[in-house]
Amino acid sequence: MNIEEPHQVADCQLIMKEGKRMKNALFWIPVLGISLWLGAAQAAVGGGDVTLKNKGGDVIFSHGAHIDGAGLECAACHDKLYLSKAQHRKVSMKEMQKGKSCGACHNGKNAFSVKGNCSNCHKK
Repeated sequence: MNIEEPHQVADCQLIMKEGKRMKNALFWIPVLGISLWLGAAQAAVGGGDVTLKNKGGDVIFSHGAHIDGAGLECAACHDKLYLSKAQHRKVSMKEMQKGKSCGACHNGKNAFSVKGNCSNCHKK
């Protein structure tokens, strides 16, 4: 390439910079897309923590502890024991002790009992 004028050198340098930017963009755009997709998939699977307001102390239900820790599948609880957040209804401790809601598993056999273990769930 025969470059005779200074503006041609500047144009060539600009083209090289733009080429590097394009290569970077071609690398980072898919990486960003995959990261966003994985983040959305993780949020959808886990469900995060759910705080249940209670006068005896709030209960923080951890989806992670039940899915990752206990190895449960979402279908173990949804829609058998629990509906969506909008359709959720309060359940008394007496109902839980009879096997409703949390008491379906937290019966002293499958997991710790809801009876007499208040501080396992209720935090003041």
